[in-house]
Amino acid sequence: MKNTIAERIADFLKRFPPFDLLKPHQLLEIAQQVKVIYKQKGEYVFQQGTQGHELFYVVHKGAVAIEKTENDQVRTLDKCDEGDAFGLRPLFANEHYKISAIVEEESVLYAIPIETFKPLIKRNYRVGQFLIESFASNTRNPYSREHRGKLYTEEEDQEEITPELFELQPVKFVKNLISCNKGDPVSEVAKMMSKRKVGSILVLENQIPVGIVTDKDIRNTIAVGKYPIDVAVEKIMTSPVICYQKGLTIAQAQVAMIKHKISHLCITKDGTPNTKAIGIVSEHDIIVSQGNNPAALIKAIKRANKSKSLRAIRERVMHLLSGYIRQNIPMTHVSKIIFELNDATIKRVIERSLEKMNEHPPVKFAWMSLGSQGRKEQLLHTDQDNAIIFQDVPESELEATKAYFIKLAKIANKSLYTIGFDYCPADMMARNPSWCLPLSQWKDQFEDWMVNPENEDILLCSIFFDYDISYGDVHLTNQLADHIFQLSENNQIFLAAMASVSLRSPSPLGFFRQFLIESNGEHKDFFDLKKRALMPITDAGRVLILHHKIKNINNTAERFEKLASLEPQNSELYLSCSYTAKALLKFRTKQGLMHKDTGRFIALDALSKEERIKLKRCFKTISEVQELIKLRFKVSSFI
Repeated sequence: MKNTIAERIADFLKRFPPFDLLKPHQLLEIAQQVKVIYKQKGEYVFQQGTQGHELFYVVHKGAVAIEKTENDQVRTLDKCDEGDAFGLRPLFANEHYKISAIVEEESVLYAIPIETFKPLIKRNYRVGQFLIESFASNTRNPYSREHRGKLYTEEEDQEEITPELFELQPVKFVKNLISCNKGDPVSEVAKMMSKRKVGSILVLENQIPVGIVTDKDIRNTIAVGKYPIDVAVEKIMTSPVICYQKGLTIAQAQVAMIKHKISHLCITKDGTPNTKAIGIVSEHDIIVSQGNNPAALIKAIKRANKSKSLRAIRERVMHLLSGYIRQNIPMTHVSKIIFELNDATIKRVIERSLEKMNEHPPVKFAWMSLGSQGRKEQLLHTDQDNAIIFQDVPESELEATKAYFIKLAKIANKSLYTIGFDYCPADMMARNPSWCLPLSQWKDQFEDWMVNPENEDILLCSIFFDYDISYGDVHLTNQLADHIFQLSENNQIFLAAMASVSLRSPSPLGFFRQFLIESNGEHKDFFDLKKRALMPITDAGRVLILHHKIKNINNTAERFEKLASLEPQNSELYLSCSYTAKALLKFRTKQGLMHKDTGRFIALDALSKEERIKLKRCFKTISEVQELIKLRFKVSSFI
């Protein structure tokens, strides 16, 4: 008859070192001798100075702290989590314990007899080496010692990235030539360049390049008064044109531009100025061809004239992000760079949307990016949250003015969707009439939300407290921000309500420190990283920074860093919160890139043991800052 309990124990042990080094029959032999022990929070497994047990221990469920007392000071050496082995001293030395093991929460332990395990050490060198190092370092896992407390470490193995030899690739050139005749007036040529948004124009005669005019040529001749604006273009053009044949490499193009001190090359049929012009290469084209660097991407975004082009650029941004994550670039830098690229994309979308309107905006307005983009934390392809605020107008003009901006928003929201930013499921977008309002109505809206706050109002406030102006008049958003902070000043009811919302997702660990997973729906048995981890730390940072009346800091990590300077007595906790915010964002980004989704829902079985442990340590910080909020605002968890 099979011993099913022993088999379950063996299945558990084989997932963790050093048991993963054993053969199945050896594991089963050990499992048959294991004693299952239950311990309550605060109980000792063993104490410093007591006689060593004839057992060592593995945590099955829960957590155990390893402590050492010196000069009446208790120092925590390590914390043992699921799968960690501890109490190894009796394996090597017949003496008293030099450390204590105290249970941090209800725990189930596997106690393994020394005499059963000792023969395996002699037969398996790798098992013995692991245990010797653990014993020597006083840690349960020597291989993770340097990683303690870090979700992603600076010492992680980095993927070797060999840069492609871009300089040997053929340069891409513009085939759709914009040209003029040498007798055309400069004024008309300048208008053509402005309309087509180009920095140069070829001067052709029977399709043969006889000259080139650039922005620099116009600046150095017309702008300084050397020639009148209506002079013939042949007077200011650069001639002869430096020409090359199709197939020119990036390296050749770069050398030629430096050699001749020019920024454009002409591509002709045979590489000489005597045959038909078929294309042109600019410095910008060279930069873009050099890969997914931020400067090239920004320039490409600003010149994009189609949503499909912006979508292609967005994919390159994702490649850039993936490279940053693989190279372990600090999240502070990553977030700022990706934010700027996203922000430039949104600006370009608004510019193109305005071009599609039949008339100019009737009044000044501002496009606000809300939520994660407003906090500079939108790294992956997530949904869009945005709103429009426009200048107050007479009542008789309000309907027509609002209709204009809603039409504009519909074009912009659709373009953003085409690029890869999904529609907001709750329709919190500028195309929604509720989120497209004049300044006075926005002020009234916030006053209604904040003076008599209800649960839904507080949730809406939370979204709108994290905004960034992506396009338009900053004075409008500043006026709204000033009004909001006036409303929040000494408004204890509102702050208490905000604090309650920040506690709506308590510790994401259940009994025995198990992850709380989704129990039903599309994502059943998955862990919701956004709801149970990112939102609690974000909400905590928002209410605490609002309590200090600090404006213009929207990023969660930066909010906690500011709080650390404002409250030195809590600086350690706040800096830990800042780290946790960045670590969780990086974890979500890695998962999202890996699975090509938003990274929100995670299959726990796919995580390594180290990832699970480090996530749990982040959750401890969340729990601690939530306790601080409960005490400070005298509230309980949100129901």
